[in-house]
Amino acid sequence: MAVYKAPLRDMQFVLNELFDAPARWASMDATREVTPDLADAILGEAAKLSENVLFPLNRSGDEEGCQWSQGSDGFATVKTPKGFREAFRQLAEGGWTALSGVPEYGGQGMPKMLTVMFDEMLYGANSSFALYPMLSNGCTLCIASHASDEQKAMYLPPIYEGRWCGTMCLTEPHSGTDLGIIRTKAVPNGDGSFAVSGTKIFITGGEHDLAENIIHLVLAKLPDAPPGPKGISLFIVPKYLVNADGSVGARNPVNCGSIEHKMGIKGSATAVLNFDGAQGWIVGEPGNGLAYMFTMMNYERLSIGIQGLGLGEVAYQSAAAYAKDRIQGRAATGAVAKDKVADPIIVHPDVRRMLLTARAYSEGGRAFACFVGEQLDLAKYHADAKVRAEADALVQLLTPVAKAFFSDKGFEACVAGQQCFGGHGYIREWGMEQLVRDARIAQIYEGTNGIQALDLAGRKVARNGGQYAQVYFAQMHATLDALKGVAGVEAELAEANRVLKLLEDTTAWLVDEAKGDANAIGAASVDYLELFGLVTYAWLWVRMMAIAAPKAQADAFYAAKLLTGRFYFQRLLPKADALAAQVKAGSQPLMAMDAGLF
Repeated sequence: MAVYKAPLRDMQFVLNELFDAPARWASMDATREVTPDLADAILGEAAKLSENVLFPLNRSGDEEGCQWSQGSDGFATVKTPKGFREAFRQLAEGGWTALSGVPEYGGQGMPKMLTVMFDEMLYGANSSFALYPMLSNGCTLCIASHASDEQKAMYLPPIYEGRWCGTMCLTEPHSGTDLGIIRTKAVPNGDGSFAVSGTKIFITGGEHDLAENIIHLVLAKLPDAPPGPKGISLFIVPKYLVNADGSVGARNPVNCGSIEHKMGIKGSATAVLNFDGAQGWIVGEPGNGLAYMFTMMNYERLSIGIQGLGLGEVAYQSAAAYAKDRIQGRAATGAVAKDKVADPIIVHPDVRRMLLTARAYSEGGRAFACFVGEQLDLAKYHADAKVRAEADALVQLLTPVAKAFFSDKGFEACVAGQQCFGGHGYIREWGMEQLVRDARIAQIYEGTNGIQALDLAGRKVARNGGQYAQVYFAQMHATLDALKGVAGVEAELAEANRVLKLLEDTTAWLVDEAKGDANAIGAASVDYLELFGLVTYAWLWVRMMAIAAPKAQADAFYAAKLLTGRFYFQRLLPKADALAAQVKAGSQPLMAMDAGLF
């Protein structure tokens, strides 16, 4: 059966030993009160919630799914799986829905370095459930960043309290990635509000029974809007109108036409929403809607990457437990469990290959998520404008890498975990096939991983001549230089420096190639992103190994860290050379064939 224990020891290692998060928090006014004891208490309580409340609902929620029904008032309702409402109330009453919120409006203002750990626990324990608070968090971030003070005061406190939830409404039946061609309209009502009409699809948490109100952030076009992305504005459209005193009022004409029947995340209501002249209020300035929404989108992209990370972790834990219990065959070197008719399958090299692959990507990903969280904190809170600007450049550069690489490797870990179970992995009651189904969506929504790769290679690298990348590479070189002379990681340090140079050379080649070949970015992007991710993990792994090496003989945790790192360098990182060669093959092998020959 699937098992999950929050990886608290590794989370504390990443926060305290790898990044010295307490010192970072102490250096900024906004996070100074986050002490090590407070951080440990938050992680410990989050682990209890995830393990004891959310994980037990994971399989039953998948089996039951969400139920859509037509209401007597003409509005449809959606019932979430048994136990979800009670769990959401517990989440809200514990203050978890306000963890990263703005303190001025009732949020707790916890740093992102810490909340990424909480996000991972939620996704690992129950991805379907986790999506409801995660969408609300993104919604509040957008409102806090771009809405008026009046709108902030009206909408932020009840969402932080968990009484209301939030969504983002972008996609339409004819418009996915190309948001410039959306058709949803917003017509002025003459009283400062707008009548919003149109259909949005794939809306996570678009309708449900967890909260008394749902606040939709909707992209729409004003009557005189220019064509394309510059004509898009952002509107707040509540499910129920809000009275002057903040209470819930009359129903707004926003109706759930249906919910999708999906491959996975069945406990998450993915809705078709019909806006029939629903009353909405514009956020910020007209025409800036897409830019405002990307504040939320970038948050969600990191969050959805962490969904892959969390699911990969539970797949690893489940498969490792199974491999130590399931007996089948004998070890190649002779019987290990001599008192049994066969040995546990963990003696077999191929089973170990799958387990170590999942573990290496999981632990590397946890470190990378914390690093991206650190950059978000620096960009938001640091007193030095230069530090803020550099961190913001890194956030822009690394967000597509985190989303795509986490979700790709998380899915890979889930498939490997399922494979370790053999035939049982294909049977529902063992829980592994659900992990595979749930993880698959993370590679698709919030911008497919192919789109993330285009964003990285095109917008974040080639368009600015590699300036953001140079900031990142300089930081990587500095930390690697600091490890010279550390005993026990000499070979890995040399290899980390070599592949970093490989990435730099490949980046320079791509920037130059894009100047003369319009297809260069599209042809190279997916391979380039994977190369970028592999080298990033190598950079983080050698740093973790340097911490572990002097302690490995006395402590099993550090011994395992060191050995997992060596596996990463010897068995996973060699793919970097092949990926660089694939990038430099150019677009010709892809574009030479006439479309009629496919």
